[in-house]
Amino acid sequence: MLATLDTPYADTRADALSFAVGLPPRDALAVLPLERAGLRVQMRLLGASHQVIAGPLSETVACDLPDGARPLPARMRDALPGWSYDFAARTAVHDDDAAFARAVDALRDRLAGRPDALTGTFPGSDHAITALALDDTGTPGGEVGWRTWHAYPQTREIVMTRSRLVRSS
Repeated sequence: MLATLDTPYADTRADALSFAVGLPPRDALAVLPLERAGLRVQMRLLGASHQVIAGPLSETVACDLPDGARPLPARMRDALPGWSYDFAARTAVHDDDAAFARAVDALRDRLAGRPDALTGTFPGSDHAITALALDDTGTPGGEVGWRTWHAYPQTREIVMTRSRLVRSS
């Protein structure tokens, strides 16, 4: 699903992102409800990035999060009752505007038409996007995964995250 967002682009660069687990649902500009591994999943585009709510977990990556948020970790693991959670993030910095634009265009093309993906474009730049997509894991019923991308035209950065929620045996 492609959502053209009618809100100012709030994020300015990758290192301004914060990370939090367990926040209640934040005001969203677009929501894509899905179901995977027997869980209800909500992909939520925020004015300042994303929130995914999957069963017992709420993951938020955004600027200006409340107390308790921390800088975006490169890796984090946690246990929830009946589940384990794994999060990873990395940032790609492109050498020039053309390389950045090609990377964002390729991402947008890859996600276009997918019923399990949500891409939000912000006014002011065709390449200011936030995108979320379910990540098929090949383990029906026991695992749900998702990926996100946050593109920053000002700094030619793309922050990529990958998350997994795995049912404990």
